[in-house]
Amino acid sequence: MTTKKARVGIIGVGRMGQPMVKHMIKHGYDVTAVDVSKDNLAKVAEMGAKIADTPAALGAVSDFIILGVGYDEEVNEVTLGGNGVLAALPRGAIIAVSSTVSPDTVKALDAAARARGCDVLDAPICRGRWFADEGKLLALFGGRDEVVARGREVYSTFASDIAHLGDVGHGQVAKAMNNMLLWVTSIGLIEAGRVAESTGIDLPKLREALMLSSGKSQALEDWEQTSFTWALKDMQIVSKMADQAGLSLPIAGAVKELVKEARRVKATNPPGWSRKA
Repeated sequence: MTTKKARVGIIGVGRMGQPMVKHMIKHGYDVTAVDVSKDNLAKVAEMGAKIADTPAALGAVSDFIILGVGYDEEVNEVTLGGNGVLAALPRGAIIAVSSTVSPDTVKALDAAARARGCDVLDAPICRGRWFADEGKLLALFGGRDEVVARGREVYSTFASDIAHLGDVGHGQVAKAMNNMLLWVTSIGLIEAGRVAESTGIDLPKLREALMLSSGKSQALEDWEQTSFTWALKDMQIVSKMADQAGLSLPIAGAVKELVKEARRVKATNPPGWSRKA
């Protein structure tokens, strides 16, 4: 006996969403997309995805929704807004939040969804665009066991690893801690690179040596694709969590300020950890 595949709707098909769509279609899923960019929609349409005009229209033809928008406000707008997806979803549907947002945001959405007979899967993703291309993302799940089980069927098409961390909200907690450690290390790489360069050392050779020692990090390995684009938002989430818990996090506070300049540095004059072509 075969299980009927979920009808998947995805909101946000940018650089990460496009390969996710590609892998889901490859595995036989019927995928419908919504995005503010016509170019993005054209690309996924070429892959075989259907296109909906609004999140509400998407909800009417889907029973498993993936959110890939950028900010908490956008998550709330596409789910709970005037043309939001939640009002159009059938009972028993799932909204999987793969956006990186505050744990409070997914908890509030889960409460609203369950009031309508639906569920939220807290499902932020890690590892970046190159891993998305290869279908080797990491998904950090938070949710009820039966919801997680349904989510695994869909996410395993583009995520080689899935970790169930606990309840709704815990996926976003895990993503926030992952990103906090990423940006702490990435700021350290700018400073270490500047000091090392001042000595005349060959920085790519130093990188190779550090990758064999205790200085090894994923941030150092992935230096080429680090852009700091979302770093400030990530650290603002951490700061909010710390404030709510009444915690003093001086390192996190410093990194929150440092990533503002780090984005410019990485784009214009980064330490030369990479060998120039």
